[in-house]
Amino acid sequence: MASCSMASAASGFGLTPNAAINSNASTAPKSPFLFFSFKNNSSTNYTRLVVRASDEDPPAAATTAPAEVEAPPPQVPKPPPIGPKRGSKVRILRKESYWFKGVGSVVAVDQDPKTRYPVVVRFNKVNYANVSTNNYGLDEIEEVP
Repeated sequence: MASCSMASAASGFGLTPNAAINSNASTAPKSPFLFFSFKNNSSTNYTRLVVRASDEDPPAAATTAPAEVEAPPPQVPKPPPIGPKRGSKVRILRKESYWFKGVGSVVAVDQDPKTRYPVVVRFNKVNYANVSTNNYGLDEIEEVP
C-alpha cells in the first residue's frame, strides 16, 4: 500500500490572516494571503501551491447574549416491524422451494418495504447444494404457533 505525505505533494502553501488587514500600519502585509515556499535547493524546478483568501465576509463574532434554545422537532414514531420476529418458527408456502411445507426458524427480517424477499429462514436439513438457509417473501411464509 503506497503512502503519500503532504510535504511531497506541494512545495509551498498559503494561509489567510485571521485579523483584518490594517493598510496604515507599516508591518501589514501587502496582499490578503501569506505564502510560504519550501524551495528544493538541489533542483531549480519546483511546484507551488497557493491558497488565496476568499472575498466572503469573515464569520460574525459570537454574541455574549444567550441564544434561544430551539425545541427539538417532534419525534416521528417508528413504524411497526415488518414480518415475523427473529427466532419464530415459520412454514414455507413456496411450491418450488426444496423446503415446501417444511418448518424453519427466522434468522432476520429486512425492514425495507422495497425488498422482494425480506425474510431469511434457516432449516435443520440442507438441500441438494448443501445450503440450509433461504430468503422468502412475506406472502410465502406463515407463522407456526
